[in-house]
Order: sequence, then structure tokens, then C-alpha cells
Amino acid sequence: MSQAAATSAVSTDPSRRARLAEFWYYFSENRGAVIGLVFFLFLVLLAIFAPIVAPHDPTAQYRDAVLIPPVWQEGGRAEFLLGTDAVGRDMLSRLIYGTQFSLFVGVIVTTLSLVGGIFIGVIAGYFRGWVDTVIMRVMDIILAFPSLLLALVLVAVLGPGLTNAMIAIALVFQPHFVRLTRAAVMSEKSRDYVIAAKVAGAGHGRLMFKTILPNCMAPLIVQATLSFSSAILDAAALGFLGMGAQPPTPEWGTMLAEAREFIQSKWWVVTLPGVAILVTVLAINLMGDGLRDALDPKLKRS
Repeated sequence: MSQAAATSAVSTDPSRRARLAEFWYYFSENRGAVIGLVFFLFLVLLAIFAPIVAPHDPTAQYRDAVLIPPVWQEGGRAEFLLGTDAVGRDMLSRLIYGTQFSLFVGVIVTTLSLVGGIFIGVIAGYFRGWVDTVIMRVMDIILAFPSLLLALVLVAVLGPGLTNAMIAIALVFQPHFVRLTRAAVMSEKSRDYVIAAKVAGAGHGRLMFKTILPNCMAPLIVQATLSFSSAILDAAALGFLGMGAQPPTPEWGTMLAEAREFIQSKWWVVTLPGVAILVTVLAINLMGDGLRDALDPKLKRS
């Protein structure tokens, strides 16, 4: 018995490695995706080791170093490589700690919207009928509103704060996952392997979540990656409008809001958080394009 199991493991292992090799081949053909992946991994490491890497406490105020320019400009200091803000806080440290908040927002929002969207979408695509009609009309109503405006309204109802902002953004993103899951389930539901499982006596729950769902994950992974970057962008927008993370939290959108009055005089206070948002969202979007190329059979090049 153990020998047969070992033989089976050996026989399936090469195919798994072949699938991984095929995935990496198509992913690595997109150089932008590889650059995005490398930069994203760098951000993850930066967020994990922020207490070690950051030269200062992100909330510490140095009253003798207010609005110090970056070290390469006249008047800059070596202890503040990227300068300080209006109350003397180190910009580099706040940007590094801001990576933690941005990635945390992306992970939580994407997870909430993905899990909820998959559950609702599978039910809608599998049962169809009035259940599908009710779910999709609700999703259409949500999609009828501009996403940022709807998130702003929800945060205004729930109250300002990072937690409420994440909940609001997750609710706004959920219809995209619902529609995508529903379409994939409807496509897979009539396949032979699903009919065979149904004939074998599999129940609705097993058919939905163990038979059909695993074969619908490729487009959902791509959508999750793109939603990750959108979540960071929307959280920064809510923070800029004063409805997201509240000062003195070192969140990039909040940093931009605090620096608005210096936009024409102290460029580094406004530009650096904006550049951090730009390059992070760009890297994740590039990585999402590579995942789409690698996971979508229609886009695979021979």
C-alpha cells in the first residue's frame, strides 16, 4: 500500500513541477511583471523589517528639524535622508512604516472581497433562477455608483478610520468578484466532470466548492491582484480626504493630506508619498498583467 502511494506521489510530482515551470515561463516572458514581482517582494520585506530598517520612530517629532530638505539639497542633514515634515518627523521612516499600512489594507480588503464574492458568486452561478436574479440586481446597484464615492458614503456612515475604510472598500469591490465567479461557475457547470460528480451522488456543497470552484480560480487570482492595487489607491484617497487613517498614522494618503499646504514650497513633503503610491500600484499592476498572461490559456503564446 505504501509502495503504491509512493509511486503515485512520484508520478504526480513531475506534472506539478511541469505546471509550475510552464507558469513561470509565461510569467517571466513579461519583463515588466518580473520587475513588478521583485519590487513587490522588496516592499514586503521592507514592511516586515520596518522597525529595523527605519532610522527613526515615525511619530517622533524633532522640533529643531522642521521641514528640513533631503540630504542632497542645501540645508539637508545626514540623519534625515529624505527630510522632515511640518512637525519635524522623519520622512523616510514614515514612508517605510507606510508600506506596512498599505500592504495591510491591500491584503485585508482583497481577502474580504474575494471570500465574500466567491461565496455569493458560486451560489448565484450554480442555482440560477430567482436567487441569481436577486443577487445580480443588488450587484448592479452597487456597480451603478462610482466606487470611491460609494466608499466615501459608507465611511461617512460607519465613521472615519482605517478599519471602516477597509470594510467600505471591500464592499465596493465585492461585485467584481461576484460577477467573475458567477460567469466562471456557469461555464464550468455543464462540463462532463461536474455531471459525472453529480451522477456519483455528490451534494450541492461538494459540487459548488470542491468540484467547480477550483477550476474557476485562475481569473479570480488575476482580479485579486488588480484589486490589491486598487485597494491601496482607494485607501490613500480616503486618507487624503480625511476619512481613512487618521493622523499621526504614517499612511501615505494621510501624509499627502497633511502636506497639501506645502505643495508649492516644500516639494519633498508632498512628492515622496505620492511617488510611493505610484510605484507600488504600478508594480502590483505589472505583476497582475504577468499573472493574466500565465494563467489565461487564451493569452498564452506558443
